[in-house]
Amino acid sequence: MSFDASSKARIIPDHPVRIVTVKATPHCSSGGRTGPNCDGFLRIATNRLDLPAELLSEMYRLRWLIEHFFRMFKQLLGCRHLLSTKSNGVDIQVYCGIIACLLIMLYTGRQPTKRTFEMVCFFLSGWVSPEGLDLIQANLDLRDPR
Repeated sequence: MSFDASSKARIIPDHPVRIVTVKATPHCSSGGRTGPNCDGFLRIATNRLDLPAELLSEMYRLRWLIEHFFRMFKQLLGCRHLLSTKSNGVDIQVYCGIIACLLIMLYTGRQPTKRTFEMVCFFLSGWVSPEGLDLIQANLDLRDPR
């Protein structure tokens, strides 16, 4: 049995597998790294036979929220590497990243972007005055009103 008819490898799992189909928003791939086109259904292969399909789809959705957080943490905040390998050091770095994102959200009223984070870094470094910070924020608001 193969999960993908176009797959050349025919791998037969050594345990029971369940396919859960979840209705999703269809989209077309625009090329690049966006992935394949979506036909409106998400198929999840799982060995959790004891859980209802609704719970499995919610677990999958929450998993992707966590993935998006870590992507934002690594790309936006520049936290690609941990500053410490000790538990307390990792905790402090993660908490500082979360606090920075929340402060940017409170100040700008929107989800932090790399540009708003750079703007705050310039302000904290003394390269931009508070008036310049407001001017830059107003310019960003004109470009992308939400």
